[in-house]
Amino acid sequence: MLGDRWICDRVPTDRFPDYTRGNAGEVLADPVSPLAWSFCWEPGPVQGCVDGFEQMGVFDRIEYGDPPASFGLFGGYFYNSLTQARLFGIRSGAGWEAVDQTYYDGASQEIPPYVEADWHIDECKTKKLVATMAWVSTTESVPEVELQKLEAKALRDSRPDIGSQTDEQLVARAFSIQRHLRVQFASVVWASMGSSVGPGVLPALLGEIEPDAIAKLMTGIGDVDSAGIAGRIFDISRIVRGSADLTAAFDGDLAGLLDRVASSDSTEAQASATQSFLSAVDDFMYEHGGRGPNEWDVYQRSYETNPTMLLQAIERTRHAADDADPARSLARGIAERQRLIDKYEGEFAGNEEALGAFQTAVRTLQVWMGARERVKSSNIRCHNEVRICFDELGRRMVERGHLEHAQQFYMLLAEELDDFLANPGSFTARLAEREQDYRSLYDLEPPYIVNGAAPPLAEWKRRGEGDYKQVQVGDVLTGVAGSPGHATGTARVMLDLSDPTVLEPGDILIAPSTDPSWTPLFLVAEGVITDIGAVGTHAVIVSRELGIPCVPSIADASKRIPTGATITINGSLGTVTIDALP
Repeated sequence: MLGDRWICDRVPTDRFPDYTRGNAGEVLADPVSPLAWSFCWEPGPVQGCVDGFEQMGVFDRIEYGDPPASFGLFGGYFYNSLTQARLFGIRSGAGWEAVDQTYYDGASQEIPPYVEADWHIDECKTKKLVATMAWVSTTESVPEVELQKLEAKALRDSRPDIGSQTDEQLVARAFSIQRHLRVQFASVVWASMGSSVGPGVLPALLGEIEPDAIAKLMTGIGDVDSAGIAGRIFDISRIVRGSADLTAAFDGDLAGLLDRVASSDSTEAQASATQSFLSAVDDFMYEHGGRGPNEWDVYQRSYETNPTMLLQAIERTRHAADDADPARSLARGIAERQRLIDKYEGEFAGNEEALGAFQTAVRTLQVWMGARERVKSSNIRCHNEVRICFDELGRRMVERGHLEHAQQFYMLLAEELDDFLANPGSFTARLAEREQDYRSLYDLEPPYIVNGAAPPLAEWKRRGEGDYKQVQVGDVLTGVAGSPGHATGTARVMLDLSDPTVLEPGDILIAPSTDPSWTPLFLVAEGVITDIGAVGTHAVIVSRELGIPCVPSIADASKRIPTGATITINGSLGTVTIDALP
């Protein structure tokens, strides 16, 4: 039975007392599995976050304590350190208030007060951080990001024949990847900071002149990895649409489709389409196979470990019209972005300070928005290599009668791996019981804020509890102006990707949050609304690149707006209007 805390939970420290779910759901949306946290996150991103902030000059490692308080985990749910973010604001000169606005814009939860301490202000760190920000604001490229992409690719290419490895060799390979998880995540910290410069500068310059221009200047960046997933899937869907045999296959059961297509008899022309399809799927799996829902948790399935997810994405996308081609949307976005750059460089020509600030914002958006998505892609590729090893071990343990199913392997803690391999039978009952406890965490509603101490799990609300005020016709809900444009359509609330086929062309997708596995649905949707998020979150970035409106941070939108409502989304203004209820 669950106690007051989950087995992986952390305890807030006196120095780092405050944590928030703000911007956390896009990283680890569901309660993280014990093995993912203890094997991947504790030695990887938790340490890599400290490395990144220390390299920038924000903190000294000793300030974090041991284990470092760079992230929180309460009830199995991932939290960002609000204290860490506030101190970054203080030491960078932006102020802690600016950080609060980022985390709490559109949130209804009570904000914990900032409590000043003598060690918060550090002139030496501020001096170093100012120098860091100067480089971030002036660099024309980040070649380190491309180098890490090559390193992640090399790790994928070094994958041995998994089936021929011993249990011990699989564990050893997984351990060898931990160093990549740490180093790669330090770059996530850098890229996240870099990508925040433009959104921080543009509102002050254009907010009262042309608010619509802010989102448009963040559009058409190009070479954004998450949007690239949509482009690949769209191209495959066109192969399917152009082939009678493939269309017939997708009209049937998706289970086993790839094997049936590979072994089917076709005319010469259809055989060519079939080969193109299978080759495109193989290429996609190589480049993007590690992506999937809640992809930072190796317990969750990826495209490679569950190919049906890719087939479902193709199935939805094949119904989209040709003008949904992401390449066309990108071209329109690039042209509009360049028009605005030319316009405002002309208007600011007589104001050297404003022109410099504008050009800095535009340059950092071009350099760091794509870099932020790329470093995430590289990170996920490394995590997937761990997943491949552990999935095989889980499969073997099922065959040997030690586990009920392969996913139970992820109920282990990292420190239990050696004992498990030595005597797996002794863990059978323990892991089955732990899995029941783990699944019960999904029923909990994590508090948005942890202030000083996490409440006992028995005091957490259950999902579905609570009084959410339902919308009425004529209501105008306000969130964040994310991706420009407006559209009217039918609301479609989706809490997960268990059945992506419910989204119909023309629907407006409403979700708590999204990650790259949702991207194919954006090709079908007229617009996207999320409960949480900001201008730099996944839903917004991909929506901008695909040319559809997006409004994040509509508090409890997925609970308050019913499926079937007719709504109008205005991504330029950050509003959602309720036109009719079902």
